Amino acid sequence: MSRILVTGSADGLGRAAADSLLSEGHDVVVHARNQERAAGLDALADRGARIVLGEFTDRDAVRRIAAELNDAGPLDAVIHNAGVWSGPAVMPVNIIAPYLLTALLRGPRRLVYLSSGSHFGGHPALDGVDWRGRSAGSYADSKLFVTTLAAAVARLRPGVLSNAVDPGWVPTKMGGPSAPDDLEQGHRTQEWLASSDEPQALATGGYWYHREQLQPHRAVHDEAFQDRLLQALAEETGTAL
Repeated sequence: MSRILVTGSADGLGRAAADSLLSEGHDVVVHARNQERAAGLDALADRGARIVLGEFTDRDAVRRIAAELNDAGPLDAVIHNAGVWSGPAVMPVNIIAPYLLTALLRGPRRLVYLSSGSHFGGHPALDGVDWRGRSAGSYADSKLFVTTLAAAVARLRPGVLSNAVDPGWVPTKMGGPSAPDDLEQGHRTQEWLASSDEPQALATGGYWYHREQLQPHRAVHDEAFQDRLLQALAEETGTAL
């Protein structure tokens, strides 16, 4: 049994992953951005899930969540599932929050970051990025950044299994009802990477789609770009990885 945090688990892929992990007997921590959203997690809480609350656009809230979880004992794995598609929250939620949690949480030996095929359209340029969300952010850029973060963590923390997963374009609230990919397949890879002892699941630094490792954007494994991204995030947040 592993203790696994799934961020953004009030609905969609995060909810499905948390539900499956609970069914497999894991100790699951679920996350919602506020009390209203957490009401939808009651069924998971009744089965033993613990709930943490915090708005990921608020850096102080992210820090509080990290401190609360550290006080409760070490996590074995984190699935960085929370994400938004458009608007000012894109950079704060899609890259700043997972970066801060990665820097602040003690103990996880498996980290899974939700990427997207859209990351191939991202630009590996950091000048002028609006990390604080004063204006609408680029979803493609945010997913390129978080995929690069996953690869950087794999390089810099050799004792940690760090991977990025493209869940596909699935029919969630974000993906829309016409999305063509399989919703069931959309959450299985991240669960597998977070908990399985199968040899393939013990990989690190990968970019995955439906349990198949693919080649990401060429910038993802560019160590110079990784270092520039980490430096920019450390300077922006005041927190080094």
